[in-house]
Amino acid sequence: QVSRVGIRLYLSIGRGGAPASDFAIMSMTAIRDDNDHPVVRANIRNTGGRALDLYGSLGLTNGPGGLSAGPFPITVGTTLGIGQTEPLCVTMNRQLPDGPWLATLTAKSGLLTRTARATLTFPASSGTGATVAAHPVSSQRWWTSWSIKAIAGVLLIFLALILTLVMLRRRRRHDDQPKPSDAPAFIDA
Repeated sequence: QVSRVGIRLYLSIGRGGAPASDFAIMSMTAIRDDNDHPVVRANIRNTGGRALDLYGSLGLTNGPGGLSAGPFPITVGTTLGIGQTEPLCVTMNRQLPDGPWLATLTAKSGLLTRTARATLTFPASSGTGATVAAHPVSSQRWWTSWSIKAIAGVLLIFLALILTLVMLRRRRRHDDQPKPSDAPAFIDA
């Protein structure tokens, strides 16, 4: 058995920075495999300028009787090259009802996150259901709106604290200076 270890390295020579990473969740398909396990296959397209190593999870909501299931981890495959489209598969428990389900797939590569939804119904027996276009939910990076607001709030509190300390220091200096009424009176004789 051979074990390989490697580090991916990107060199940017010349003007401009490194190419941006990006990908899109194109579609989802509900499948029931030969062992009667429900599987969701999502087609992911690399639309950026770097190879991607994807991971993530799938959640199912609004199922029969209001059921929810998951999150189920994505079965990680090979690296997704620039311009390539590959399927990501999520295998679930065979007791899962056929549906319909609202499937929410969240895929990540580094700091880049993509989430998409589709309504899926699994076949009653082994086979492939209809391929459904995935609808993007949001494009999130590490600098999401809540993190920007949190950082801004912390900076505002820090700035207010500094201003308060400066004002107190100035007041203390002002209070320590002698007042004209406190000066000794000199009488010329």
